[in-house]
Amino acid sequence: MDAVLHALADESRRTLLAALRDRPATVSELAELLPIARPGVSRHLRVLREAGLVEVEQEAQWRIYRLRPEPMAELDAWLEEYRSLWRQRLDALHTEVARGKRQRRRST
Repeated sequence: MDAVLHALADESRRTLLAALRDRPATVSELAELLPIARPGVSRHLRVLREAGLVEVEQEAQWRIYRLRPEPMAELDAWLEEYRSLWRQRLDALHTEVARGKRQRRRST
C-alpha cells in the first residue's frame, strides 16, 4: 500500500489515473494531458505500473495503459476505518449543534 500512496501523492499521476478511469489510452494520448516532456510521462507511468495501479499491453507499435482498480479498493478498505471515526465525530457534532439550536429557541 505504501507504493500506492506514493504514486497517488503526485498530481501528475493523479491526472493520468483520472484519464485512465474513463478509458484505456496510449502514452501519446496521456502525454497530451501533462505540461511535461514524454520521458517524464513515461516515468510517471512506470511508477503507476510498479504500484499496480495500471497495466500495459502492447498492441502493434502502441503501448495501451489501463487502470487496475484493485489497489484502489485495498486503499479504500483501509480508509474506511478512518471514515467511520469521522462519521461518529460528525454525528456527535450534529447532535450538539441541534441541541444548541433548540436551547436558543427556548430562551427567546
